[in-house]
Amino acid sequence: MAMKLDATNFDQVLSGPQPVLVDFWATWCGPCRMVGPIIEQIAQEYEGRAVVGKVDVDECGELAMRYGVMSIPTVIVFKNGKPVAQQVGAVGKATYAAMIEQAL
Repeated sequence: MAMKLDATNFDQVLSGPQPVLVDFWATWCGPCRMVGPIIEQIAQEYEGRAVVGKVDVDECGELAMRYGVMSIPTVIVFKNGKPVAQQVGAVGKATYAAMIEQAL
C-alpha cells in the first residue's frame, strides 16, 4: 500500500536508501482517482525495492510548491533525495514502472 506522505515524514522517507515514487494528488481530481489504483499496484510490485507514497496537495501545499507541482496528478521519482523523473497527467502503469526501474 502506498504510504501517506506529509510535512512530518516526507524528508525522512526521501533520505532513505531506496528510490521513492511520490504521487501528488487530490481527492477532487478525476484523473488522480484513475491513477490511484495503478499507484497501489506499483506499491505492491516494488515493495522492498522502492517506496511509493502519496501527497495530498490540499493538505500539503507546501510540498507541492517545493517541487513546482502546478497540475495534478504529478508523479515524481526521487533517488538520494533528489528528483530524477517526473510525469504530469494520468498515464499507464508501464510509464510509472519504467520511472522506478531507471532509479533502481
